[in-house]
Amino acid sequence: MALPEPICRWLFQEEAGAPRVSEGRHAYALREQGGPIARVEHDGACGAHSVELKEGQWFNLPRAECPALNRHGRVPVSVVAWVKRAPKSFKQCQAVAGMWNETGETRQYCLFLDLTIWDSADSVCGHVSATGKPSPGYEYCMEAGIGAKPVTLGEWQQVAFTFDGDWVRVYLDGKLDYRPGLSPYYWPHAINAVGERGSDFTVGAVFRWGEMGNFFVGGLGGLAVYDVALGETEITALHAARSC
Repeated sequence: MALPEPICRWLFQEEAGAPRVSEGRHAYALREQGGPIARVEHDGACGAHSVELKEGQWFNLPRAECPALNRHGRVPVSVVAWVKRAPKSFKQCQAVAGMWNETGETRQYCLFLDLTIWDSADSVCGHVSATGKPSPGYEYCMEAGIGAKPVTLGEWQQVAFTFDGDWVRVYLDGKLDYRPGLSPYYWPHAINAVGERGSDFTVGAVFRWGEMGNFFVGGLGGLAVYDVALGETEITALHAARSC
């Protein structure tokens, strides 16, 4: 089947120290933060290599350099990644990729793991925000599609979320990760439009409380962002092809 072309797809085949440049419709360069991020030989989900993110490491892409990733309004978006989750030194949600800054009003969208709100843990999460702020009456933004199954440690798994303008859906290993009320999650709103002063696109962490946090720890074998809401058939096809 013919699959949509992503805005960006990163396969992480470059050596440590080099910018990771996307294929797809745009060639955007992720830059290492927190020191060189190791390239792991012959361990990738989408190729011969992957990257290994340690606590305190992430990739950054300045907002001004990636306008096509600035998804806002009542528009679709899909984020698909291959991860090999590793233990963290303490329990904390883990950001995979998105434009999400918890300082101020600059949350937009982000793929998370282990978002512990709504009695959740260890699952795939698609975080979205209409205001950029914490939800009324809460310390955090509570708008999220959240799956039911755990993302296991030490195994390559495909994780994804989609938003079609009305529904957030969460996927694990090519299948809708159904959870009543949360996947699919009814959210008929516009993604926050921040303007030039919004969040950078970050991979493996988000800016929060004045510093980077919510680090993802483990392997990242591929990452893609689409400007369409992929269907389950398409995500299943990507999973079967070990692609994103």
